[in-house]
Amino acid sequence: MSLDAHLLGHWIKGRRSPQTSQSFALLNRIERRYRLPMNYFSARLPHRTRAVTGNRLDDIEPSVRRRLAWHLPDNFRYRPLVEQDEILQWVTNTIITGATDYRKYQAAASKQRYGIRFRSIRNGRIVGLTNPADTDASDAESDNPAMPVSTLAPVHLEQEMSDLIRFKTATLTSYGFQRNGVWNDETSDQKVEHLGLLFGAFIAKPDSPVRGYGMSPKALTFAMLVIPSVWDWYLQWREQRRGFYTAWESDMLVIGQSMVREDTGWLRQMPHLAERLRPVPGLISEEDVARVQANWAGACDDLFRHARHREKEISRVAKVHRDPFEPILAVLEADSPLGEYRKITEEILRLMPDERLYPKAKAEAVRSFLLLRLGLHLGLRQKNLRELLICPKDRVPTIERHLENLKRGELRWSHRDNGWEVLIPAVAFKNATSSFFGSKPFRLVLPDLGGLYDMIDAWISRHRAVLIGPADDPGTFFVKSVKQTSASAAYNQTTFYEAWKLTIQRYGIYNPYTGRGAIKGLLPHGPHNVRDVLATHILKQTGSYEQASYAIQDTPEMVSQHYGRFLPQDKAALAAQILNRVWEAA
Repeated sequence: MSLDAHLLGHWIKGRRSPQTSQSFALLNRIERRYRLPMNYFSARLPHRTRAVTGNRLDDIEPSVRRRLAWHLPDNFRYRPLVEQDEILQWVTNTIITGATDYRKYQAAASKQRYGIRFRSIRNGRIVGLTNPADTDASDAESDNPAMPVSTLAPVHLEQEMSDLIRFKTATLTSYGFQRNGVWNDETSDQKVEHLGLLFGAFIAKPDSPVRGYGMSPKALTFAMLVIPSVWDWYLQWREQRRGFYTAWESDMLVIGQSMVREDTGWLRQMPHLAERLRPVPGLISEEDVARVQANWAGACDDLFRHARHREKEISRVAKVHRDPFEPILAVLEADSPLGEYRKITEEILRLMPDERLYPKAKAEAVRSFLLLRLGLHLGLRQKNLRELLICPKDRVPTIERHLENLKRGELRWSHRDNGWEVLIPAVAFKNATSSFFGSKPFRLVLPDLGGLYDMIDAWISRHRAVLIGPADDPGTFFVKSVKQTSASAAYNQTTFYEAWKLTIQRYGIYNPYTGRGAIKGLLPHGPHNVRDVLATHILKQTGSYEQASYAIQDTPEMVSQHYGRFLPQDKAALAAQILNRVWEAA
């Protein structure tokens, strides 16, 4: 690329910035000509993390290409092909996917969708069928005979699932029914997903990548879950797909036991479902159908005993496939896990774009900064952080009773403490009945440290509106970047996780080829890992399970169970410090 004086003038006046690989090659030539340090000009750009265009990646899918572009060096195009392949492999394995066995398995499994979708249930709540004309959609065969049938649930299964959700979520049970425990929206949504995967495995075709059983969707019914052979096939099918048993299978068996439990099991109290049971060659015999229809309670008792026995067998051999600490081991093994993780927020500040030229990029960077800072100060679960409402300084805070009805918290200005306060009612937490809360709300005044208040004020007054654009304001503190493909600015569980992971990919993982990123050895992860950082940090500093539990709104028993693996050597070190004082004084 030849030197263009006109283009260079635009760069000097700040009207435009270098973005293509050719432009950066030209800057490198100027640096060499005037004996300037390498990347002298790149370090002074108003948007230093902007993806470089012009790299030749024609053999890579466009969606993957866009994600890769953020993490390639400016001179990628001019490097030898061997180096290019090395860089692409490292970026793909370390930053994009995360090089763990579980993530590799998850990436492969996500390409084989087979779970059944229940249209009448959304976010754990019954919404009803929006289009009754689609009632037969689930019986349609796929255009590709090697792929599973459509994943829409048949109408009768939709109704059964709705009855189960209504039974487990209603404030009061229907007359004549008994239950033990109630599901909140999140638990309900999770159970619907897990049961959808179970039923989906049975209708997936045997010659598809899923290698399902090949049942007709019309034969699906909750009544089949009282047949022991149905559970055995599903358990063995999952073991063959993954290679070993995990806690997932044990949890599914617990669900099965709860549904047929005497007096309180939902399935046990629905004997009329036995009439929907049909023989399935090789899985459910005519004798099984006759036995269940003749003695529903006895069949439920048999399944309860069988499931309890299988649960014990699987628990004995189950392996941990996903180590939740693996992506952040580089942080947890540091002397100060919190201090190590804080480096990511400092990296965001270092690479902050110029708001005058890149207002949206600046707003997204501020959001990334606040995501991590509030996560580190509050130690909340994803749901509570995602649904946190915002009350600007010039408005009256929401009354606590209303927040209880919403089951959400709020960030508001406290005139008493002269600071930003987070108030979350106890009912909004997953462990609302924990002794930590004692029926009292969670309240914490954020510290005015490290420019936090300045960022909060700028976010509320300017940046937040930039990302919302013309969309409706969801009222939450954190909002998405509204695009043409997403009309809503509200986060859901998936998009919030992706936003956190994207922040880690861009600012957290050290990239030796670009020099960006704060922590070597870090891997992509979600917001829940910040709780691991806080609990482990306090354990390392104090050796106290109780104090660690305060940071994540939980109990010492839970902290001991989940984080005990990081404490023994640190306890020994704390004790050694006390004992060594004797020798130091001698």
